[in-house]
Amino acid sequence: MSPYGSDRSPRRPMRRKLLQALTAGMVLATATGCSYTWKDFPRLGMPTPVTEEAPRILSLWQGSWAAALVTGILVWGLILWSVIFHRRSRTKVEVPPQTRYNMPIEALYTVVPLIIVSVLFYFTARDESKLLALSDKPKHTINVVGFQWSWGFNYIEDVDGDPATPQLPPVEVPEGASAKEKAEAEKAPRVPKELASIPDKYTKDFPAGAEGVYTKGVPGDRNPQNGNPGPTLWLPKGEKVRFILSSNDVIHSFWVVPFLFKQDVIPGHTNVFEVTPTQEGTFMGKCAELCGVDHSRMLFNVKVVSPERYQAHLKELAEKGQTGYLPAGIKLTDPARNSETNKL
Repeated sequence: MSPYGSDRSPRRPMRRKLLQALTAGMVLATATGCSYTWKDFPRLGMPTPVTEEAPRILSLWQGSWAAALVTGILVWGLILWSVIFHRRSRTKVEVPPQTRYNMPIEALYTVVPLIIVSVLFYFTARDESKLLALSDKPKHTINVVGFQWSWGFNYIEDVDGDPATPQLPPVEVPEGASAKEKAEAEKAPRVPKELASIPDKYTKDFPAGAEGVYTKGVPGDRNPQNGNPGPTLWLPKGEKVRFILSSNDVIHSFWVVPFLFKQDVIPGHTNVFEVTPTQEGTFMGKCAELCGVDHSRMLFNVKVVSPERYQAHLKELAEKGQTGYLPAGIKLTDPARNSETNKL
């Protein structure tokens, strides 16, 4: 006798296991509700944006999930339809008719993925060009220096308000240079030697008289307000900040979690982006690139305050003697430093 007609049908245990799996899935889904409410659901796991640029990233994230969900529903629907309506009959065991070389179907499953990828590529490229666009003259410039195993922050600001300071070193002209080379050297932006590895296309936008102050962290640092590990980077609310990223050793990644944005910090290559903070508070940051044995300790904090409190903090750093700059990166020859002419 066929086992399909007996009481020991394998279909019943299979249905029972399927029901148990669905029940377990519902329990796991609802158990996470303690820390994640329905109000947070539209962000699909992303934190609340705290910059003017972050909502664009959130929109791209949500759109990608919507496209993936539509594609998933279509695929799951076709799978379930095949399982239900094309399962083997209890009485007929012959192989059903096979379809081969169906050109419309083959064209469909070749063209549709190309269309999906092309649409995602278009929106990604469009948003990336907006997010990496640079203003002509940023309100503030901060050089972020990654090193094993913490962070340094050079605030390139005219803290004392005197455009005549600091006294910069004289222009260095190589011996035997031609008249043209000497003229170009005279025109090059003059910057402190600690920032000499930053390309000219960025140093030309430094504010006049930027003597600067800095913060250098260690893994054992703690934020005094909340006790979170790592040094604290201060930012002014409502004012555009340009970040110039450089590394003194290996590749790191600068990630402020509620910015919804991160960028690699690469030795010998300068990455740059701009944000405008919109919400005061202290937020978590970390290195998002495996950079060695103490990578997990490369944490930092970002404290967004009013512009007045930000300026007061810069003066506090100056009073502590933290004036000047930390070395911004590895030493480069001039051709290598200015080899990338585009801004993106």
